[in-house]
Amino acid sequence: MKTIQCKNLIFNSGLPKICIPLTGKNTNSMLDEIIDLNKIDYDLTELRIDFFEDVDDFSKVVDLLKKIREIYFKPLLFTFRTKKEGGIHDMSEEGYFELIHMAMESGLIDLVDIELFSHEDNLKKAVAFAHEKQVKVVMSNHDFHKTPGKDEIVARLVKMQENGADISKIAVMPTCSIDVLELLSATMEVKNNYGFPCITMSMGKLGVVTRLSGELFGSCMTFATVKNTSAPGQISATKVKEILDLLHFE
Repeated sequence: MKTIQCKNLIFNSGLPKICIPLTGKNTNSMLDEIIDLNKIDYDLTELRIDFFEDVDDFSKVVDLLKKIREIYFKPLLFTFRTKKEGGIHDMSEEGYFELIHMAMESGLIDLVDIELFSHEDNLKKAVAFAHEKQVKVVMSNHDFHKTPGKDEIVARLVKMQENGADISKIAVMPTCSIDVLELLSATMEVKNNYGFPCITMSMGKLGVVTRLSGELFGSCMTFATVKNTSAPGQISATKVKEILDLLHFE
């Protein structure tokens, strides 16, 4: 099994890491969310910068990152989720890559989310710059309408690795229990046949089991909540931690 280390975390080893999305609309609400994290057991946070009302002003994004780093010391995943993949803010692809380049240049983030289905040249340049800056790449794809077949899920996760991902991520929407099994089967195939770190989830109520069974099937991280959710099917971090510990089999 290939592992990826980010600060003190080793992905693809032991329990799936618990990531808490920060979804505040302004600086104060973002910082309040971080303060709330002191009450729970978790591993890292995802700054969902597309929720930030001043995201178009990149200087304010840098200011926010600086303020976060004054009170937060765990790994930080920087994510602008585009609207086509479930985000809440419109931005051109040029602006999207300018934003994530700026975040990597700042030296204030540890991981960056880069969407697979971007222009190939932009994708390659962003991955190369991330690795130059020692930022880990979580390459992602989200389908809020359906669940592709197992072979297609595996192919997308492998394609992310071929494009330089440190961790591959896919989230899909199930319409029935068979879809959930397709996702889990694809995750297990990646674990057994490829061994690279991946994050997979089936969204909504039907897919909750996929957020909790990563150690068995091969997903190295799960997303959980303290207050607000960033995707359908997320459950509280406290419950996730309890269940992950209960299912731990080493």
